[in-house]
Amino acid sequence: MAGTHTPWSFLEEYRGTFFSGEWPTLPELFRITTHRFPDRPCFTVYDPDRITLTYRQALERIERTASFLRSLGIGKGSKVAVTGSNSPEWAIAYLGTLFAQAVVVPIDYQLKNTEIENLLRTAEVKVLFVDEEKFDHFAQKPAGLETVLSLSPHRAPYIYDLSTEAGGNTGAPGGRPSTQGTERAEQGEASLSSKGTSNTQSAPPTSVVGITASPSETVTESDLAAILFTSGTTGHPKGVMLSHRNLVSDCFLAQANLNIYPTDVFYALLPIHHSYCMLAVFIESFSVGAETVFGKRLAIKQILSDLKEAKVTMFLGVPLLFNKVLNGILRGVKAKGPLVYGIIRLLMWKSGLIKKILHVNPGKKIFHSILEKASLSSVRICISGGGPLSPAVFRKYNQLGIDFVQGYGLTETSPILPLNPVEHYKERSVGKVIPRVDIKILDPDERGAGEIAVKGPMVMMGYYKMPEETKAVFTEDGFFKTGDVGYLDGENYLYLTGRKKNMIVTEGGKNVYPEEIEDAFQLYEEIGQILVRGFIADPSLKSEEIEALIYPNPEVFAPSGKPAVPREQVEHRIREIVDTVNRDLLPYQRIKRVIVLDEPMEMTTTKKIKRHAVK
Repeated sequence: MAGTHTPWSFLEEYRGTFFSGEWPTLPELFRITTHRFPDRPCFTVYDPDRITLTYRQALERIERTASFLRSLGIGKGSKVAVTGSNSPEWAIAYLGTLFAQAVVVPIDYQLKNTEIENLLRTAEVKVLFVDEEKFDHFAQKPAGLETVLSLSPHRAPYIYDLSTEAGGNTGAPGGRPSTQGTERAEQGEASLSSKGTSNTQSAPPTSVVGITASPSETVTESDLAAILFTSGTTGHPKGVMLSHRNLVSDCFLAQANLNIYPTDVFYALLPIHHSYCMLAVFIESFSVGAETVFGKRLAIKQILSDLKEAKVTMFLGVPLLFNKVLNGILRGVKAKGPLVYGIIRLLMWKSGLIKKILHVNPGKKIFHSILEKASLSSVRICISGGGPLSPAVFRKYNQLGIDFVQGYGLTETSPILPLNPVEHYKERSVGKVIPRVDIKILDPDERGAGEIAVKGPMVMMGYYKMPEETKAVFTEDGFFKTGDVGYLDGENYLYLTGRKKNMIVTEGGKNVYPEEIEDAFQLYEEIGQILVRGFIADPSLKSEEIEALIYPNPEVFAPSGKPAVPREQVEHRIREIVDTVNRDLLPYQRIKRVIVLDEPMEMTTTKKIKRHAVK
């Protein structure tokens, strides 16, 4: 890692004392950060008042958790699962598992109990950390579980009360495992900071600051750190094996395209078990000593409150969320009348032009009152991932003065591959390829688009206990086949056109990607969900036409406290929108059939429609 200055150059200072490989392991990285910033806020939650752990306090709890796990016989190669709402306890369980040299298995808390049990069996999990709502079920120890621990203070044994009985030293491994039940222990609560300031009443353990790697540390950067199960938009989930090198390298290499600072405040709103939030929020924040604020639920009122109270600077989300926030802003402007709306839109256009050409950002000042009302005034950067974003949405955020970028990746790539630099973003691109990533396009068509294949230190070790499936996704020369179709421009920016398996072949032999069409509907408030797919119009020709399944937005057509819009009017408005979009599409991309749905389509926790589940 020698050479010019990079965001990870500072690691050289700690090589040989805190770590010895090319990259530190995740526990080594957390120890380094705690050494650098022991009293900076680390994990924060509003529940409802602000509760914050500093890095020093977080490390103390992580080590206590790791000690308890070791006393259970957990060690290198053991699997420990974590499932629950986003919270500091979730983070402590995740890192405590890694500090115990075990493998962490984050699981989607929104899955059914039987689905979680299936994943526990698949990953051969022996210890489970679980939140309050599902605790009683899993306390019965299904799926071969040996120990079940609580992420909630309302169930015992609670993670913050774990102890090993060894002369009262909670940090000493080897003692008989015990818990302090549901007694939240005032002394445990006292080690939390209620206002984000560190508690100086008790001296920090000598193991916190200035520590080197534990003498018993046998885990290296090449070892398995986590098994992440794919979200299942296409069917049976696979266990993606990610090493410490995969996650830590991706964390720092992504920073080559985006500067982050110890003073940043990240908002962990998306489900943290998902690779996007886990890496781009949780791991990125503690790599530089920033603060993570945990959002409990995807409710706009709660989100806006958290953003304002925590003074969030880094807001990461998915297209659906950013579309909702933007529509709310524009709706508020429209309510002031057509003249004001016209002036604001003109100012937005001018602001965006100045930002793009001169690389200065007048929008932050011009639209301060609008951003303040939307709780976005403290936000430095918004990042969209987890799905395609309409260029129009991207453009409007930047016009409003928010540095808004997008990236792309998959669970199998830890996940970030390209990321748009703030100073040199391209609206239609998912970003500039980050360092040490080699991308090639397989079987490109006439416009240079083909399947994206990638090689780099962040590419997974493979699928857990699925050697044939692993072999199938790699080329003979070791490139991972993403299943996504796209192309690169001359400056190494990547553009997506869609998923290979979703491709529609029309009568004229043209390839159509549903995602390109779906993107065109993102700013229409009336569209709650849309899924574009092919249908066989003429069985004798076996060619496909294009249809759209649309679920109307109930917030528009059936707002609470008001009578619902008649069905005929709903369908008429939906067809008007489709006709408008069709006019801007190429002839072979146009939607021929519209089906208006009565019920929403099933979605993943990252708000992507489960295509395989739609009949």
